Amino acid sequence: MSEISVENLNFGYDENLVLKDINFEYKKSDFLSIIGPNGGGKSTLLKLLLGILTPHSGSIKVYGKNPTEISSSLGYVPQHIPLNLSFPISVLEVVLMGQIGKKLFGFYDKADKEKAMNALELVGMQEFKNRRISALSGGQRQRIYIARALCSDAKILLLDEPTASIDVRGQAEIYELLKELNFKGTGVIMISHDTNIAINFATKIAYINKTLVMHDIDNRKKDDFLSHFLKEHNSHFCDVELVLKECSCKK
Repeated sequence: MSEISVENLNFGYDENLVLKDINFEYKKSDFLSIIGPNGGGKSTLLKLLLGILTPHSGSIKVYGKNPTEISSSLGYVPQHIPLNLSFPISVLEVVLMGQIGKKLFGFYDKADKEKAMNALELVGMQEFKNRRISALSGGQRQRIYIARALCSDAKILLLDEPTASIDVRGQAEIYELLKELNFKGTGVIMISHDTNIAINFATKIAYINKTLVMHDIDNRKKDDFLSHFLKEHNSHFCDVELVLKECSCKK
């Protein structure tokens, strides 16, 4: 059974249709990367999955329920998180904020702190628990924000370009971390701006430009992509085909 099911989804702002007839199933054993052009509807889809936006038609089910009914199972890491560099908040305190909504702010017990430390350990940042968040690098902060999402008991992480402002090495480290979390049982759905990196880590890639085309990276051979590309009746061609076509030509 799929953890997320999207059927005949349509959504737009005012009169402008942003997403049209979107259908897909997601199992949390998959690492799903979402790619596509700016304005194609990637972030809009993520907000619909989170229940922040409501479909104009069609349905979204998360564990068989509407997203707003099961928001605690989804952990969100946005692309930009405003940070007041002068505010003296520690790494541990940031992670504990994942419990907001379940606890009064600042009133955390021993079990809460143990959960936060476990989340920090999962992202390899436990040694930084007392460090100010403002003193960390961009890549380190992204790890902390992922830990915050994990601390909320999220079963599936939804990330909106978490590596957009990080150097190449930092990007690879975040992808490695997410791949490891996925291997350990946490679902990962992330918007990516780099198809080359996404293909090396994702098991599925969704190309979105108003409509959605799903690519199965695990089970579909590169030759299948090439034959798909060469078919005369094929109307879809995106960066996924281009990258895999180039890869298949290398000796």
